[in-house]
Amino acid sequence: MSTISSSSDAVRAVSVVVVSWNGASFLGDCLDALLAQQAPGWAIRIVVVDNGSTDATVAMVRERYPQVRLVALDRNTGFAAGANRGIAETDAPFVVLVNNDAVCDPGFVAAILAPFDKPDGDRLGAVTGRIVLANSYRPLGGAEADEPGVLVGFDGRRWVPADSTDPRGIELLNSTGGQVTLSGNGRDRDWLSPVAGRATSSDVFGFCGGAAALRRSALDDVGMFDPTLFLYYEDTDLSWRLRRRGWRIEYADDAVVRHRHAASSGTKSEFFLRHNERNRLVVAMRHAPASVVLRAAAHASVHALRDIVRGRNVRRHLQVAGNVLAKLPEILRQRREIERKATVRRAELSQYLVADRSGAFVDHWSKVAKTRR
Repeated sequence: MSTISSSSDAVRAVSVVVVSWNGASFLGDCLDALLAQQAPGWAIRIVVVDNGSTDATVAMVRERYPQVRLVALDRNTGFAAGANRGIAETDAPFVVLVNNDAVCDPGFVAAILAPFDKPDGDRLGAVTGRIVLANSYRPLGGAEADEPGVLVGFDGRRWVPADSTDPRGIELLNSTGGQVTLSGNGRDRDWLSPVAGRATSSDVFGFCGGAAALRRSALDDVGMFDPTLFLYYEDTDLSWRLRRRGWRIEYADDAVVRHRHAASSGTKSEFFLRHNERNRLVVAMRHAPASVVLRAAAHASVHALRDIVRGRNVRRHLQVAGNVLAKLPEILRQRREIERKATVRRAELSQYLVADRSGAFVDHWSKVAKTRR
C-alpha cells in the first residue's frame, strides 16, 4: 500500500480509493497526480479497486505503481460495491474517493480534508470537491447541429469541446456537490457553469462520488454505498442517509480535480440510461418527501409513455418499470427503516430541494388535467 507522508510528527492516515474499470488509458494520469499530492500532516494510502477490467489496467498498475495497493476483482461489481471494497481495505479514519478519469490538483487531498478540522467539524460526514471538466468548451449556437461530445446544461444550452486555439473556449464546472430536484433528479450542482468568477456556497445537500472525502465514523453510523445501485445515484442515496442522521456535508472550493466526463461509461449508452432511470426512482422512493416521489413517478411515466407511443426505448422502459415494481415492497421497507433511525425530519431537508425543468413539465400537465375535469 502506498504511503505519502510529511515530516510532521502528528501524521494522520487517509486512504484514497480509486475504482477503475477498463481505464488503462487514463488511470495513470490519476495515480501520478495522487502520488504527487502535497498534504502536510497526512499519510496518504492509495487503493485501486479494479472491477474486472478486460484491458491492461491490472498489469499497468502492477508494473508502474508497485507502491499502490491493488485489489483486482474477477468481475465488474459496479462503482458502489467497488468503493465499498476499497474502503474495507483500510482502517484510516478518512477516505477520499477519486474517479479514475480525474486528475487532482497538487493540494487536493489537503484541501478536501481541511474542513474536518474546523471547530464545528465533528458532525461533518462528507466533503465534496470542485470538479472541473478537463476540456475547454464553447457554446453551440441554436442553429448549429449537435457535434460529438455535446453537453447540455440545466438551462438547455449546448456546449461542445473547443479547440485549444478557439477564443470562445472556456472552462466549465462539472460539479460542486450533489443536488436533488423537486422531481427526484439527483444532479451535479453548477453543472456547466463557467469556472471564472463562480462563487458557490459551502453548504450543499450531498457529495459527488467523483471527488469526495468521507468520515469513517459517519459510514459506521449510516452504512456504506448500496451495491444494488451498481452505479449512479449511489452518492445521492448515501447523502440522504447521512443527512437524515444529522451528518453535515460541505463543499471545498479549493479541492480541485479535472475530470474527463463519463470516460468510462458514456452518458448516452443504454447501460447508463437504464441505471440512471431506475436508480432515480429507487432513491426517490426510499428517501424523498411524498410530493417528490409523486413527481418522480409522474415524470418517468410521461417520459416512458411518450417514448413507447413513438416506438422508442420500449425495452428499457419496460425493464425499469418491472424492476422497480418487483422491488417496491423492499423499497418501502427500507423507507420505513430509514425513517425509524432518522434524527432529522424530511421536512427539514426540503430547503435543499431545487426546481428543475422536469418538475415544471409535470406540474404544468397536472394543472392542465385539473382544468379539464
